[in-house]
Amino acid sequence: MADDLFSVKGRIACVTGASSGLGRHAALVLARAGARVVGVARREAALRDWAAEVGDHAAYVVADVADRDALPETVAAIRASFGAPQIVVHAAGVNTRQAADEVTPEGWDATLALNLTAPFFLTQALVPGMRADGWGRVVNFASLQTTRAFPGGIAYGASKAGIAQLTRAMAEAWSRDGITANAIGPGFFPTELTQAVFGDADRAARNAAQTCIGRNGDLSDMDGPLLFLCSEASRYVTGQVLMVDGGFTAK
Repeated sequence: MADDLFSVKGRIACVTGASSGLGRHAALVLARAGARVVGVARREAALRDWAAEVGDHAAYVVADVADRDALPETVAAIRASFGAPQIVVHAAGVNTRQAADEVTPEGWDATLALNLTAPFFLTQALVPGMRADGWGRVVNFASLQTTRAFPGGIAYGASKAGIAQLTRAMAEAWSRDGITANAIGPGFFPTELTQAVFGDADRAARNAAQTCIGRNGDLSDMDGPLLFLCSEASRYVTGQVLMVDGGFTAK
């Protein structure tokens, strides 16, 4: 019973940002749990390596999900391998780390386009397929900066605060069609985006001490929350941000 409740076997999933970091890990977890997964990112070589590691349950699309003009072609390519996705995980993201006095229009626009705008328009394009199935799962990626202000994070923080409200609004719009929308808010995990953090041992130790658990995240800590939000187990959970941060935001 529990295995069925948390199962994604036979589901079709789309994961953006699948070439690296938490997106790559999410795509691996879903595929290893039995889903057929389409990874989407801009770096073909990294996507090819991911797909080779997964095997027959993997396909990939080389695309910039922030490019709205190319969205119809991107969506068609996503559907081409396995059919219309029932699960979409929005892990693609960028953090320009510009101080407030140094934020450029280009940096601001690029951050909001990838972190906030792309998850909405890609989901909007995939909702008809989910609605036809009467079942769908949307998982956005929030952040510690959804609720906390970090130095050099004004554009990134604005985009991730927006993700919380976007998630609630998606839930309001589509949950009656059987499509839940939730977000995962990671703490500090070792990825390309956090190299600067983990490259400074003192800073990493301070971040670990800020958690209730007393350590920074390991990629495997994402597995349970991800499978929960992508499976039948979360059928009555929608519009929520699940912080997977070791209790960082609880202190």
